[in-house]
Amino acid sequence: MIYPIVVYGNPVLKKKAKDIEQESFDVKKLVEDMFETMYAASGVGLAAPQIGKSIRLFIVDGSPMDGEDGEEAMEDFKKVFINPEIIEEAGEEWDFEEGCLSIPNIREDVSRQEEVTIRYLDENWEEHTETFTGLKARIIQHEYDHIEGVLFTDHLTSFKKRLLKGKLGNISKGKVTAGYKLAFTKK
Repeated sequence: MIYPIVVYGNPVLKKKAKDIEQESFDVKKLVEDMFETMYAASGVGLAAPQIGKSIRLFIVDGSPMDGEDGEEAMEDFKKVFINPEIIEEAGEEWDFEEGCLSIPNIREDVSRQEEVTIRYLDENWEEHTETFTGLKARIIQHEYDHIEGVLFTDHLTSFKKRLLKGKLGNISKGKVTAGYKLAFTKK
């Protein structure tokens, strides 16, 4: 099932998500639906709040970005993160242009640290602690922000935010189109 993507202005995107209890619902089915939704929208990551669910779950598949990093291949970077916790962010901060399915047609440089260590459960409820670098770390940090109620635009300077104010306002009012189904906040 393909979910519509919740857009900027919906309160679920600014709320810290809740942990998932094992057996509370069919996580594997939701993960399958989230991958289908993400692929339909040509994304490389999707967090549950982006489909209106305030739970600590996100998925990634970096294969569309394979070859952009220069350091390592992304074709094997398909993962599910349940109840993740970032343990450490390290290394130099670096800028890279980010976009977000919930903020269509806006892309801006965001500065993030080059390495992240994260503890999480996979779709089989097995615990992992892994360290990722480069674009993999960036994708994880971006999606992790979503479950913390943070958007990539929150990382921008106040000057950049002022420049984008009108575009963001239009998105929240439903005055935007994308190549995928969007869910707007009812006023």
